[in-house]
Amino acid sequence: MSLVDPTMMRSARKPKLSDRVISALRQQLAAGELRRGQKLPTENQLSATFGVSRTVVREAIAALAADGMVEARQGAGVFVTANLTTSIGGIAADMGNSDSIALNVLEVRLAMEVESAGLAALRRSASQEAAIQEAFFEFEKLLRKAEPTGPADLAFHRAIATATGNPFYVEVLDVLGARAIPCDVTSPWATETALSIDYQIGLQREHLAILDAISAADADAARDAMRVHLTRSQERYRENLQKRQAYYARELEASKRG
Repeated sequence: MSLVDPTMMRSARKPKLSDRVISALRQQLAAGELRRGQKLPTENQLSATFGVSRTVVREAIAALAADGMVEARQGAGVFVTANLTTSIGGIAADMGNSDSIALNVLEVRLAMEVESAGLAALRRSASQEAAIQEAFFEFEKLLRKAEPTGPADLAFHRAIATATGNPFYVEVLDVLGARAIPCDVTSPWATETALSIDYQIGLQREHLAILDAISAADADAARDAMRVHLTRSQERYRENLQKRQAYYARELEASKRG
């Protein structure tokens, strides 16, 4: 009598080779390495690059074409027709730099990253968990040296997105880039409050709660910790707007008295 359930064997099969090619090309599209109008390498070149057959390459290209990412032109080759960077990045470029826009970005991150934290807790590999830990410790090192923590902060969240196994979580963060992290000096929303040591120590404590939950493979706790982290960031920006409003009111009152 067999001790192995055939359905389990089917579910445990390795991903198709074409999935690996599709994922790699999607990442290049998201990073802007392949841009609209650019010609893809030939089938032979892609076959050599990924170590797969031309049949596998054709299957990957067909999947990307079905998603509207590339198109084959007879006698000319395969060309990029769209990518996530150009579509969402265009929106990001037009958003401006106001605190209200920072709140919009945080709202998008809240909708996306709460689930990504839960998925990372369930799906992360040992190397992916190590990448999250390394970003956490890099943030700590920069914090102790009083250097900008924004890149490490983004790397922490990006490593979590990568650990979901879903490249779209990573792509969205890549498009938002520095806009996603308001506590860095390079951020368009950097303020004295956001750059304070106490502020960033608070961020790191929240990061630790997320990391602990992911390491414990506790998806619910990871979601809760990420929700708390991003919700508190929203609250900080609302407080900043309120303080600015109060300051304006005081200045106006002072000018009337003067």
